Amino acid sequence: MRILVSADMEGATGVTYTADVEVGTEQWQRFRRLFTGDVNACVGGLFDGGASEVLVNEAHSSQRNVFLEDLDDRARMLTGRHKPLSMMQGIDSGMDGVVFLGYHAAAGARGVLAHTYLPNSITGVWLDGRHASEGRLNAALAAEHGVPVLLVTGDDLTCTDAADYAPQAQTVAVKEAVSRYAAICLPPARTSAAIAAAARRSVAVAGRRAADPKPHRIEVEFDATHLADATAVVPTVSLVDERRVGFDAPSMTEAMKAFKIVTAIASGAMEGSYG
Repeated sequence: MRILVSADMEGATGVTYTADVEVGTEQWQRFRRLFTGDVNACVGGLFDGGASEVLVNEAHSSQRNVFLEDLDDRARMLTGRHKPLSMMQGIDSGMDGVVFLGYHAAAGARGVLAHTYLPNSITGVWLDGRHASEGRLNAALAAEHGVPVLLVTGDDLTCTDAADYAPQAQTVAVKEAVSRYAAICLPPARTSAAIAAAARRSVAVAGRRAADPKPHRIEVEFDATHLADATAVVPTVSLVDERRVGFDAPSMTEAMKAFKIVTAIASGAMEGSYG
């Protein structure tokens, strides 16, 4: 039983603020250890539940955050940036299930550090007309490869979101959102135990399903018109409104590749304090 763990950081134990996840800060160094603890709790639970192989794909920012030297030695880790499928790299390699660890709510929604791919500037993303978090986007990509979502961890609002796009998945709320930058947090001993137990239970629903490739449409809304204009130069992307662009793709894999291009162009079009 082969399981992929897509490990993001904003939804990790204790994380509530930008410095907690920004590479190079003192706080980031501290929360790397808590993040690694969440990953190890998940890995241990998956093996206890019957997994034969676990691949951890680092999915946050530089994608070099988990301490490899502290990783459960039964797991393997995919680390570093510029992976073709980004947060979901490895989903197409015969996986029987995927875990969304340390995930967060969508851009434009309530939740701790809520965003979709870019930390700010994107005010909303829609997949086939539905407001979409990274979890919803990645679940659709997993479904295209016949891979079920087994477990989602993050704040309580992330878990509510997951119950809609992956109702079969276990969820663990490691904190209760109070605002974008505040949460009621559980200590690592408690979150580790909860994550491990849920991961162990989650393996029961692992197993590849029939693949579900089909066309998809993604729309992205920005906080400024120049970002929409910049991304609309991509041949498949068109303006839907002054601050919104949209595109159609023949599969979710192609849709996510196009979405990566859109976010990369938007990021490059931001200028100084005015965005």
